[in-house]
Amino acid sequence: MREYEMIREIFNQCSGNQMRDVFFSEIETDDPEAVARSYCEGKETEFTRTDRPDGSVVFDFVTDGLRQRITFS
Repeated sequence: MREYEMIREIFNQCSGNQMRDVFFSEIETDDPEAVARSYCEGKETEFTRTDRPDGSVVFDFVTDGLRQRITFS
């Protein structure tokens, strides 16, 4: 299994507040996408994956109106 630093950002839905919740953790997995999908359970989900040149993988998703980003590096 590979070891990753996972950064999870939850964006604030209030238009006047630009702060976001940010959580850091270290995980071991062979499937970062499965880990990211475990955070986006809901009735309506939009999910995108971006593989960056530096080797990190970014998952952006909106679940029932809540926007989140998970980065594995």
